[in-house]
Amino acid sequence: MEKNFFNIEDLIADERFQSWYFKTNDRQRLEWETWMTANPHQAALVAEATEYMDSLMVKERQIPENQVIAAEQRLMDTIHEQEEAVVVPMYAGNHARRVRQRWWMAAAAVVLVAMAGLLFLHRPSSSIHTAYGEVREQQLPDGSKVMLNANSEIRYSKGWEQGVEREVWIKGEAFFHVAKTPSKSRFVVHTDQFDVIVTGTKFNVVNRTDKTNVMLTEGSVILHTRDGKQINMKPGDFVEFNNRQLEKKPGKEEMLAWRDKKLYFEKTPISTALEKIEELYGVKIKLGNASISDKTVSGIMPNDNLDVLLEALEATNDFHVVRKDGEIIITE
Repeated sequence: MEKNFFNIEDLIADERFQSWYFKTNDRQRLEWETWMTANPHQAALVAEATEYMDSLMVKERQIPENQVIAAEQRLMDTIHEQEEAVVVPMYAGNHARRVRQRWWMAAAAVVLVAMAGLLFLHRPSSSIHTAYGEVREQQLPDGSKVMLNANSEIRYSKGWEQGVEREVWIKGEAFFHVAKTPSKSRFVVHTDQFDVIVTGTKFNVVNRTDKTNVMLTEGSVILHTRDGKQINMKPGDFVEFNNRQLEKKPGKEEMLAWRDKKLYFEKTPISTALEKIEELYGVKIKLGNASISDKTVSGIMPNDNLDVLLEALEATNDFHVVRKDGEIIITE
């Protein structure tokens, strides 16, 4: 391994460094340790990269079960004490029940107010969304750029100008070009299944009802799942959440064709292709008969106008588009 690194971004993207840091591939770990021994002049850069990786890791404090049980018991004891403090004559009948009911309602209100306060503190302050059939590019407060696919939304936290952690919540699909900051503050994209943790890089994120995935085109990112698992990515990697697990495989550039307002199909079942069109345009499309569902579609089609897209589908000579009573029907 004969290589010199000039910045931590290139060093972090190296597979041997990743294997050494995450303690995964033993052969690559040994290669990296041999390289460090032979290149002591790079020790400072390795130390900086290690410190930087440590700062990216999301450390969650695990609360021991006995502490949880004790806290719950203290809560229940307090509730019982407050309940006994409400002195109600035995003859009060329904009035007693009303008093007790009002007390429980007041307690519930206190809990709801507290929860609302927490939600307010963590609530994103701004949002960007696209309509059906719309692709939009937007610059974020830190200079990062995001391109949203149709029927997508991002929400982001406030205070980025102070160098705090930059957080984004996504529904739909978006391509991020993250700007580096002098303080190297983290940029975190939250999906339903995992968080994407980066500083300066380029990647695509999909977070829709039936799928969640990430494709990395430049730099490096760390995925952090809800159950505490982590997976590191290098350029060209594609990771999707499937069967409650993360699966990593090579990505395809065609997956990003939507940025040029195109849809790429390669022997794609027509039913799958139509689901994609429905997702992006908010329409309902039916198959004229069951036999057509076995057919596939291949090619790059325009994706900036639904009518043009359907015309391109017809141009394959395998399908015919029928519009009837507000419905779109695909026949042979």
